[in-house]
Amino acid sequence: MHEDKNTSPGHEQRDDDLRRLHALGYSQELARRLGAFSNFALSLSIICILAGGVTSFHLGLCSVGGAAIGLGWPLVGLFALAVAATMGQLASTFPTAGGLYHWAAILGGRGWGWATAWFNLAGLITVLAAINVGTYRFALSVFGPTWLVQHFDVTAQALGIVAITLSQAAINHLGIGITARLTDFSGYWILIVAAALTACLLVFAPAWDPVRLVTFANYSGRAGGGVWPATEGIAMLFALGALLPAYTITGFDASAHVAEETKGAANSVPRGIVRSVLVSGVAGWILLSTVVLAAPSLADAAEQGEGAFLSIMNRVLPQPLNVALGGAIVVAQYLCGLATVTAASRMAFAFARDGGLPFSQVVRWVCPRRRSPPVAIWGVALAAILFTLHTPVYSTITAVCTIFLYVSYVLPTALGAWEYGRSWSTMGPWNLGRWYRPLAVLSVIGCLGLIAIGMQPPNERALWVVGGASLVLAAGWFAVARHHFPGPPRTALRHTPDPPDQLFADRQRLSDGQFAHD
Repeated sequence: MHEDKNTSPGHEQRDDDLRRLHALGYSQELARRLGAFSNFALSLSIICILAGGVTSFHLGLCSVGGAAIGLGWPLVGLFALAVAATMGQLASTFPTAGGLYHWAAILGGRGWGWATAWFNLAGLITVLAAINVGTYRFALSVFGPTWLVQHFDVTAQALGIVAITLSQAAINHLGIGITARLTDFSGYWILIVAAALTACLLVFAPAWDPVRLVTFANYSGRAGGGVWPATEGIAMLFALGALLPAYTITGFDASAHVAEETKGAANSVPRGIVRSVLVSGVAGWILLSTVVLAAPSLADAAEQGEGAFLSIMNRVLPQPLNVALGGAIVVAQYLCGLATVTAASRMAFAFARDGGLPFSQVVRWVCPRRRSPPVAIWGVALAAILFTLHTPVYSTITAVCTIFLYVSYVLPTALGAWEYGRSWSTMGPWNLGRWYRPLAVLSVIGCLGLIAIGMQPPNERALWVVGGASLVLAAGWFAVARHHFPGPPRTALRHTPDPPDQLFADRQRLSDGQFAHD
């Protein structure tokens, strides 16, 4: 006896995805091809401990030494896990490509949604810039000619980043299918390379001294290669060192941005968000703790400033192995940028779909054959390149992108904590229950603290960038957007009946293969 294909588990899941999307006022435009692992792998690829953890290693080491990794990393990792958990509950209730923007608009109104959208989009674009600047500089340090490594050239960096970013956009342009295969590979690749690097460092380390991981030093000023200004305040230095894990463990909202391309989104998306943070937090702590343990001298490594990580690798590992592992890290960093283009373009698509961007009708266009938004893809890539040209200083780029992202994280989280049990009473299948509100409050407090830390010298320019952006957004909202921006089509928290004609049409298009393979 054959099972009716229309009542199989796969079709029931597909219909559940369609009903949830329609209840929020949207039809199925993007190809729903991602499984639970692909959703998880996308966020894991953007977090990428081999990108932020490696290229920003000096932000931690050059503050208070080993304690920044041994103690600071797990503290920030636990905080990021709390943020991810509260984000997961929102994503389960409202599984749309708009993600954080949509949640803020539903819980707080059009204005909060509009502000969240711009901060989140700006954060994703600037984090793409930071990832690709880090990729270029790391690749240059591993493979570049000595004269170019010793004499930093802004033009050469700009050309390198243009090539990297445009190639990532070109791959995304081909559709979610090839992007998903590469990010799936990236998920395995990150963990394999991190494990290999950890093992090699332990094998070739001249000695192990676990006390380093809880020892505070002062590597500010010249002792830390000028990464942080000279100061006697160990507490402030420890706080500045927290930018290493804070910058690395970001971008996990990517799982929410591909919700409309994920099967069983109400369950798969929150699990992807939380698991990516948990795995990255643990694996990153093990890897970077090993780097601290393996260093022949932490003081000598700190003096190298931005080159601290590579100086340890160069001194500990044989040259052929060092180059091979360096190349493997560059591949992971490139795929991290590739995944970021995917997340940022879906955010741009969702915001444009609701009329939030200039030329929204063009930006929201979905290619009928590839079922992906090409204008949004190329738009975010070009925006990242332009930001890099405007702000070539790596530490400032990382501070700005971290602040933008955490502002976009804190707004819907704060609104959710306020409305939980009030206007927000209908939850998705992934539910923290009574733990939601205290975790949300903790997330808001922690986010505000990280935002304040990210604006401290030498990144005071970040204050002007973020402050200027906030003023421009406020002026834009009151002068124009509040009169013209409609917001998401459904802002009521109750589930409204599905539009039968549209639901039937989407089912037919799925059955006919117009959304690729489900």
